[in-house]
Amino acid sequence: MAGHSKFKNIMHRKGRQDAKRAKIFAKLGRELTVAARGGPDPDFNPALRLAVANAKSQNMPNDVINRAIQKAQGGDAESYEEIRYEGYGPGGVAVIVEALTDNRNRTAAEIRAAFSKNGGNMGETGSVAFMFDRVGQIVFPADAADAEAMFEGALDAGAEDVESDDGGHTVTCQPDDFAAVRDALEAKFGAPEEARLDWKPQNATPVDEDTARTLLKLVDVLEDNDDVQRVSAAFDVDDTIMEKLSA
Repeated sequence: MAGHSKFKNIMHRKGRQDAKRAKIFAKLGRELTVAARGGPDPDFNPALRLAVANAKSQNMPNDVINRAIQKAQGGDAESYEEIRYEGYGPGGVAVIVEALTDNRNRTAAEIRAAFSKNGGNMGETGSVAFMFDRVGQIVFPADAADAEAMFEGALDAGAEDVESDDGGHTVTCQPDDFAAVRDALEAKFGAPEEARLDWKPQNATPVDEDTARTLLKLVDVLEDNDDVQRVSAAFDVDDTIMEKLSA
């Protein structure tokens, strides 16, 4: 099994200490509102159940979660559409950007500018998605179980792979199996730290320190955009360089 730290490098999510909780909650609230259009009851709406789980993993208060869900039932809720942008970052690294927007032209212009100003270029839809696999990803802390127990539990639940190290356990599965795998593992090991559908690169592009610095700046600029929900980048960088750049 591949190393967990390497997977985190490939699917970079830079946990900046200065990230504003209000911005995080705003993005989560937008996800909740969009998901709740399929019905306000998480028991009968898998997309909403996932959005609620993601919000709770970020310690979003229940009353804020409920307000976002109720907003979808009102006539004044914004009309958001899901859009995927694709392109290449510095060093030819493939990048996928998932957004929820109420203004397609504004968001496209901002994403294109982010790429061009940070050593990349935005491509057409489908230009890099073929380099990724769409997967369900469930992340548990290291103390949820030992590696063998997690592997056996994931196998029984219908997952495809588990990556374990001192940092935790990352379970992956087919998108269609995601809800069932997540629910089975949660019943066995408790609530996961993170559970979502994601893009997993088939191959990672190695990058040096200078390229990684520019690439991480691009990722940060994209993630800071109010309309962007997630960024996936197919790169691999030495752990010592990652630690230096993330300090």
